[in-house]
Amino acid sequence: MTAYDPQLEPYVSQLPAVDLSNVVAAREEMERIRQSFGAAPELRDVGWTDHIVGGDDDDSDTVRVRVYEPDRRADEPTPAVLFLHGGGFVMGSVESEHLAAGVLAVAIGVVVVSVDYRLAPEHPYPAAIEDAYRSLQWIHDRHLSLGVDPARVAVVGNSAGGGLAAALAILARDRQGPPICAQLLGTPELDDRLLSHSSVEFIDTPLWSRPAAEHSWRYYLGELHRCEAVPITAAPGRATAEDLTGLPPAYVSSMQNDPLRDEAVAYALELMNAGIIVELHSFPGTFHGSAQVRSRVSKRQHREQVAWLRQILDLSTD
Repeated sequence: MTAYDPQLEPYVSQLPAVDLSNVVAAREEMERIRQSFGAAPELRDVGWTDHIVGGDDDDSDTVRVRVYEPDRRADEPTPAVLFLHGGGFVMGSVESEHLAAGVLAVAIGVVVVSVDYRLAPEHPYPAAIEDAYRSLQWIHDRHLSLGVDPARVAVVGNSAGGGLAAALAILARDRQGPPICAQLLGTPELDDRLLSHSSVEFIDTPLWSRPAAEHSWRYYLGELHRCEAVPITAAPGRATAEDLTGLPPAYVSSMQNDPLRDEAVAYALELMNAGIIVELHSFPGTFHGSAQVRSRVSKRQHREQVAWLRQILDLSTD
């Protein structure tokens, strides 16, 4: 039985679950929903530039990133955040998360690099995670010109971006690649098996539902869909504690009325069992994507994530 926060309940009937049976139509619908929240406030106190990572502009192995630099920033090298947008692996872009990435840069006072990774079904796994890894490598290679401390690079993602953030932490460890000092996994999409209680229960919740998750994984995994041997860099929710040793500290959030709720909690517990420092939050009366709706619980969610990032990145909390 669903129970919504009183400030969020009026939006439940206005925000139907996205139908991913038609990807093109779903992308258009998500854009309409985004615009229904009203004109986004203008970003202040931050500048941004776009860059092509990985080669020439027409190279299929390139990825576009948007770099946000706050106006007020320490003179010495600061931490950086690699930001991975949500959208069920099939929707979203640096434009759709422009406000969120810019606000985050101002809130914590560091460089934020938002990744315009390739989307499924046109580009199934491992395209998105390889784009994320390429972008992480780019931050480390350019740390001097970016004014970034390469020892303090965190990865942040929401929804599918949270799943990619979890996968990137695993991939960087396995490849002995550029270090990641922290991972913030916001309502992450992690487990293609969809066996949890919440994934079975929530079939018609706002913005995200079990049918949407089923389509999302089918598009993202491509030929791997329904295989037993899906790698944990595709679906980190398949990992056991033994697979997760040596990963960076994590912040994991879940929404009460969300098909992804239980897999987020289960993943956090597996990280804990692996000896990883974990902060786990479950926000009451919420639904997937409800952080976009102004409410007390949404504001608290934002404050707590910012506070965790500032602490884990060794920034002043004044």
